Amino acid sequence: MKKITKAVIPAAGFGTRFLPFTKAMPKEMLPIVDIPTIEYIVREAMESGITQFLIIINEGKECIKSHFGESKALEKFLQEKNKTEELKIIHELPEKIHLEYVYQHQQLGLGHAVLCAKDFVQGEAFALLLGDDVYVGKDKPATLQLAEAYEKTGCSVLGTLEVPNCDVSKYGICEPEEQSEGALVKLKRVVEKPRLEEAPSNLAIGGRYILTPAIFKYLETQTRGAGGEIQLTDSILRLMQEESVYSLAIEGRRYDIGSKKGFLEATVDFALKREDLHDAMEEILRKYTK
Repeated sequence: MKKITKAVIPAAGFGTRFLPFTKAMPKEMLPIVDIPTIEYIVREAMESGITQFLIIINEGKECIKSHFGESKALEKFLQEKNKTEELKIIHELPEKIHLEYVYQHQQLGLGHAVLCAKDFVQGEAFALLLGDDVYVGKDKPATLQLAEAYEKTGCSVLGTLEVPNCDVSKYGICEPEEQSEGALVKLKRVVEKPRLEEAPSNLAIGGRYILTPAIFKYLETQTRGAGGEIQLTDSILRLMQEESVYSLAIEGRRYDIGSKKGFLEATVDFALKREDLHDAMEEILRKYTK
């Protein structure tokens, strides 16, 4: 079975929860310390064996292209100042991966965004990584965990996490086909943002997927669902009529960068893990927790 080498990253949303910042800058460019959120996501996929990327943007997000592209003036400046480490940093990703972009001209939901990737995917299974979620895998990257599950099953695999009752209406929720103690579970159905009394479980889809190319057949004919949008979850439910779909409980820590609390938690944790910032962050925390 062919390994997963392509990843799709939707980044065309308006990010209204982070206004006014997102009036001029994409939420995916929010810096966790000094690295944009989207770079953490790209690096996770790269460390999972992904070499080809498609980032879905809108007309206001060209700065994402600038971030991953060349900057002749900056490179010239760094060379003149003999800043070799900084040069290495900005050259690393462009030299290791292939990046493409496509525009999502209408905000019609995640399903519509994924449909924009059909030509890029070219009939292969692919990874889908949402820009609101940053993962720190326990022993291996989240995307690699899903890719290995795909190699075992040959089927779509949805990365999941357990959420409290108060949050089930915020996620796509999975219903396992049968009780299982393992992390990899065959699914009976998925439901997009159900009310608590209608939720089949607390197993929420957490922004990471491996999808087979059959998903596009259903996205192309998908009617609008929750929120008046084309929901990916609805098409996954229809896909289950054709082929099995699994969920995998991701081992590791997830940061919900779509919320201000999650963004602040990520900033603190990532700073504490860095040798150059650990002491400074501890000093700041001590100051405000006396």
